[in-house]
Amino acid sequence: MASENESPLVSVMLIVADAAAAISWYKTALGAAELWNLGGVAGLHIDGAPFFVHEAVAGRKAEPSPIDVGLTTTRIEIFVSEPDRFIDRASAAGATAVEPPTDHDMPWGVHRQGGFTDPSGHRWSVGDRTPLERFPR
Repeated sequence: MASENESPLVSVMLIVADAAAAISWYKTALGAAELWNLGGVAGLHIDGAPFFVHEAVAGRKAEPSPIDVGLTTTRIEIFVSEPDRFIDRASAAGATAVEPPTDHDMPWGVHRQGGFTDPSGHRWSVGDRTPLERFPR
């Protein structure tokens, strides 16, 4: 078994049209903090959960922003203690397509989840931690 330091850590890199605007929004709306910032590329985290932002590069067709293509194919899932409060904060900061959290009957019990789309076009699902409690790290 690998030590904790050797365990893989999965994260996402969000391609955005405007890195500075996206970073500012994630800080204000989601409470993100910077790990580092190189201008068009930055490392952020929300309570220790890392994610990265990369400004779309003109002509690089393999990595356009959701705004450039008018859709997103990835949904970011975040698990928090208070999904209602997290979604309300994002909504107040300008998130769109807001789905208020609702309770869902799941095999592990009730799971509270809702979501929103951020100004960069990325879809976020926000739920309580119940899906993770069954599978401790």
